[in-house]
Amino acid sequence: MNSLNLLQTLQKDYECFPENQTYTLYAEDVYFKDPMNEFRGRDRYQATIGFIKTWFLNVKMDLHDIQRNGDLIRTDWTLSWNTPLPWKPRISISGWSELTINAENLIVSHIDYWNCSRLDVLKQHFR
Repeated sequence: MNSLNLLQTLQKDYECFPENQTYTLYAEDVYFKDPMNEFRGRDRYQATIGFIKTWFLNVKMDLHDIQRNGDLIRTDWTLSWNTPLPWKPRISISGWSELTINAENLIVSHIDYWNCSRLDVLKQHFR
């Protein structure tokens, strides 16, 4: 897959997240980190997305920007969902991802950063 196709496919994945993700964009031993998780492996990444699909309601990923500079892709986004509590609070996290690409144009590292703290996310459940 060339650079342009990679960006286009990533953009489509964000639009339909968490459904129909293109896991073949990721190296088998991809490194993933966000403020809640850290692990290695495409299978674990796919399982994490599966957890989100199973347990959260009305998941939406808004992609605000996507840029590639050499072997680094940066995406800016807002992820929102309803938590399956009786009052179904709407939770929203804005942040960005830094994706590192190898020579085969596969993502070998996916690191998410949030514009808020984990405590801020927890507080959204009770406002």
